[in-house]
Parts: sequence; C-alpha cells; structure tokens
Amino acid sequence: MKDSYSFIWVTFQKEGIHMYPQAATEPSLKEVSFLGVPHRHIFHFRVEIEVFHNDRDIEFILFKRWLESLFQDKINANHKSCEMLSDDLASLIQDKYPTRELKIEVSEDGENGSSIMYPPLGAIH
Repeated sequence: MKDSYSFIWVTFQKEGIHMYPQAATEPSLKEVSFLGVPHRHIFHFRVEIEVFHNDRDIEFILFKRWLESLFQDKINANHKSCEMLSDDLASLIQDKYPTRELKIEVSEDGENGSSIMYPPLGAIH
C-alpha cells in the first residue's frame, strides 16, 4: 500500500528506582508525598519503530535484545519521569536509526505511564 506506514514493536521490562522530589515539598502533592523518596518500580517499555519494507527490515528479536542491552543493570532513574526515560531511550535509538519514526511507551508497573511519538531526525514537525 503506497500511503501506509509500517512499524514493528517490542516490549521489555526493567527494574528501577526513582523519585519525584517535588512530591515531598509541594503542598498540592501532599496526598502523594511518598513519591518524594526513592522507590522501586518495574518499568515497562513498548517501542515501535518504522520499517521500510515487510521482510524483516529490522528483526524483532535482535532489536529487543539491543534495547535490553542498553539497560544492563537496574535503571537508576533518579528524578526522571516516564517521559524523561522515553526521551533518553529515543535519543539512543535515533543515534542508530535516525531516519525512522518512533513511538515509545513507558509505564510504572504496567499501570500508569506515557506515550510519545518521535519524528525522524531532521524531519519538520
């Protein structure tokens, strides 16, 4: 189909520690002040990447293994949100695949998270 765009997607999970420092001090966040101290999550990732043909342009398993290799140890996310983790991962992927559109979802424990679309590098958006 001439006007279609094709993507593959992979998922993976990684244990990590992070915190939301403002939650400990911001009065409007009092109800979730516990987020202001370091706490554990299983971060869930779903990465979609554009492919240019339908015959293993990027092989799923190899792509997933490469992504997992970027996180050898636990994620030490410090103060980073799901969106910030997504941006960090997108930067690494775009270094290797600069001409492809990406969509990255990152969630905490598979419950709450973010979804961000990234145009190819150099594309006007």
